[in-house]
Amino acid sequence: MKLQVAIDRVDIARAEDVISTLAEHADIIEIGTSLTKEFGVRALQPLAEKVRAMSNAPELLGDIKTCDEGAYEFNLGYDCGFDYLTVMGSSSIGTLQVCYESAQSHQAEMMIDLLECDDKRIESIAGFDNAVYCLHTSVDSGATADPVAQVAAFKQRFPQIKRIAIAGGIKEHQLAGLAREGVEIAIMGSAITKADDMAQACAQCKQAMSI
Repeated sequence: MKLQVAIDRVDIARAEDVISTLAEHADIIEIGTSLTKEFGVRALQPLAEKVRAMSNAPELLGDIKTCDEGAYEFNLGYDCGFDYLTVMGSSSIGTLQVCYESAQSHQAEMMIDLLECDDKRIESIAGFDNAVYCLHTSVDSGATADPVAQVAAFKQRFPQIKRIAIAGGIKEHQLAGLAREGVEIAIMGSAITKADDMAQACAQCKQAMSI
């Protein structure tokens, strides 16, 4: 299981500092929606280039939450150095399709954010075999109550979806259970980025995945 750490609500210089601190332990660094909105994807390209130049470079996800103009936004994001980009599961099938095609052509990754998607909607968009589907409880709604049970139920309901990520208040003690459920990516934010020792918190979370 990969550990993705989300960086939000900071400036670019602080984001760079956080990435340098966490790069040894995080598999994926997420440049959160707040950063992409405040500064713009193209302004983040120099940061992406610095990450790629690291000897222990993590993968980089741009949480751009595309809901329209899919080809333009995804081509831009990949060209600016992101390995993963996000598209909202509530988007039109046409938007999801062009985002998927962009990801495939760039040999990159598409993550479908299932925020507020019901079972009927998920069923209708479950055919993107190489996409990662992210179970997501919003910040405004609070933490995911039982993420392990949520993943187990999701797998039973949608066995055709093989690549699963989960986000929303994930805690260190939940990581082992998520790994046993076959989750591909566990996404954490303030549990790591607001810790007194970010590097230690990140290392402990990474270690917890294998217990």
